[in-house]
Amino acid sequence: MQDIYILGIESSCDDTSAAVIRNGVLLSNVTASQAVHEAYGGVVPELASRAHQQNIVPVVDQALKRAGIEPTQLSAVAFTRGPGLMGSLHVGVSFAKGLAASLAIPMVDVNHLHGHVLAHFIKETPEDHHAPQFPFLCLLVSGGNSQIVLVKSYKEMEIIGQTIDDAAGECIDKCCKVMGMGYPGGPIIDRLARQGNPKAYTFAQPHIKGYDYSFSGLKTSFLYSLRDWIKEDEAFIEHHKEDLAASLEHTVVDILMKKLRLAAKELKIRDVAVAGGVSANTGLREAFLDHAKRYKWNVFIPKFSFTTDNAAMIAITGYYKFLDRDFCSMDKPAYSRISAQNG
Repeated sequence: MQDIYILGIESSCDDTSAAVIRNGVLLSNVTASQAVHEAYGGVVPELASRAHQQNIVPVVDQALKRAGIEPTQLSAVAFTRGPGLMGSLHVGVSFAKGLAASLAIPMVDVNHLHGHVLAHFIKETPEDHHAPQFPFLCLLVSGGNSQIVLVKSYKEMEIIGQTIDDAAGECIDKCCKVMGMGYPGGPIIDRLARQGNPKAYTFAQPHIKGYDYSFSGLKTSFLYSLRDWIKEDEAFIEHHKEDLAASLEHTVVDILMKKLRLAAKELKIRDVAVAGGVSANTGLREAFLDHAKRYKWNVFIPKFSFTTDNAAMIAITGYYKFLDRDFCSMDKPAYSRISAQNG
């Protein structure tokens, strides 16, 4: 049987990434990050797309070299078609189309969010079989998304709960910015929270039916509480930043886990996974391990390198779509948001 080599390309936001998978096993995963956005307190789309243009050729070249293969050995090119920043996506999509056309091989378009979920199926060795059993629940949390996904198969996924306003990562970033601690907020809050008391302060929690989330109320509660405390002590944030970070993190994790517990109980599912950038958070990872003991869950937590935007997750998703002969035509454009046509 001929080996299947899939090149994955990810360019949905500010990381340019390329990976190569052979028969489902990861051979390389190369990512170029963009530090230019730190000075602006958030990703600047125009700067992001320019950086992708500079990075994509050397990143793909390195991914192929580290995998030890020639471009002519590729079976298909998988790429993130959306959702994401349109300018960033255009760079990856255009490159994938050009490469696929030049090699006369098929293209596979990947939904970025599906890629995060299927990151749990990336194998680093042929003997690696640590993956959830279908059906399983996946808590997908990032700067732009907070969802509970019922995963029925590699290609059949149902969003059963999602945020009605801010995402968890967005809430953390904004609260960190209010504290004047910099961007991105996730790693900063995580680091400070390890030194603080998670029960030091109490913030508002939403009361929403079903499995949906809301984080705008928490963000507002955090902002108003800070305003009142600063009136009494101008240096309040500096004096209490560790406890503030720990209490914020604790509240976010508590909100996330309550709905996930409800879904797991009502659907009688014990295989529960977490994915997305916020899944790198120490408090959330500890909560998953705690729930594994308390509720007899089989939990699946990705390696740190597979939590952020990376091409390995795009390549593995592309691999399973390739096996189904689910290819993409040249005329399909990138999309910034999910709709009925491209979802």
